Amino acid sequence: MNETTKDIDRLTAPLWGKIGGQLTAETMGQLNSDELTLIAYSILRQELLEGGFVQLIHNGYGPFIFLNPFAKAMRLWGLKDFCNWLYDARKVYERTADRLGQPVETDEEFMALYEQYPEWDDFDDKFVEMEPDITRRVCEAWDDSLTIEH
Repeated sequence: MNETTKDIDRLTAPLWGKIGGQLTAETMGQLNSDELTLIAYSILRQELLEGGFVQLIHNGYGPFIFLNPFAKAMRLWGLKDFCNWLYDARKVYERTADRLGQPVETDEEFMALYEQYPEWDDFDDKFVEMEPDITRRVCEAWDDSLTIEH
């Protein structure tokens, strides 16, 4: 487990506990907007580090990340460049979401999605590059800058 994983897990563990480990439409109502933003970042981070945007979208998290004010929240948390990067990724999401969200029968079909949508490769690579800094800044925003009750 790397340092950023420990940091983000330290912050999100109480939130996951608060919602019984399940993020659903019902449990989302138990979190405030900042808590949802932190959960969204942790999901984005985990999915991108494990399998990139193809996996994130295929696993059904595309609407949660791209069709909610997550990018705007990142801007409000002081991560302007990350926000802009998310807006750029949303353009690709809008072109690829329908197909990437479709069920596949085999692991081979899933893996083929990576070859069919190489436009995600640069986004995936860029996230891996910037993740330690982004995670550090998200954790700092949560710990130091936000005037919220956790």
